[in-house]
Amino acid sequence: MDFFGFLQEGWFSAVMTDINTERLQLHAIDVAEAERIVAGIAGKDDIWADDYPFEGDVGAVGSFLRASAMHGEQRPFGYYRITRLSDGRAIGGIGFKGKPDSGCVEIGYGLVPSARGHGYTSEAVMALMTIAATHGLSKVIADTTLENIASQRTLVRAGFSLMGTDAEYHHYEVLLREQTAN
Repeated sequence: MDFFGFLQEGWFSAVMTDINTERLQLHAIDVAEAERIVAGIAGKDDIWADDYPFEGDVGAVGSFLRASAMHGEQRPFGYYRITRLSDGRAIGGIGFKGKPDSGCVEIGYGLVPSARGHGYTSEAVMALMTIAATHGLSKVIADTTLENIASQRTLVRAGFSLMGTDAEYHHYEVLLREQTAN
């Protein structure tokens, strides 16, 4: 299913705290949960995959904590824990790398090794795009390292196009609103 079909299916909550897809829940974390993730200590109600959080989660959540300390509440443009609905386990994270600028926002994501290869990331990326679209944004961008073929495939499956490459990264974007001819 492409992004516009995904959006029309209504696979998101108007509250924008939790977003449910067919197989996943994206949960907007708060500072207390972020601190637990960075510390690697599950709370009494947390259910984590054995390899969660991984290094990428800790780094991204650390950025979320710094942004929250500097700018306050990040939702809906913060960080979301990815939970697999079939077993209720946290398997990764996805989020916005800052507030929108001129109708555009950048995203980043990652899954624990045990959850990779099942299409979860593409599903989560499309769900995150619904947040951007419902808040009137026109474009989402993302970068991958040159060697990260899996992430490049994820972005293409989610509807992104390669816009350029430099010495370190491939740069992708997706337009959330169809452009009209003049």
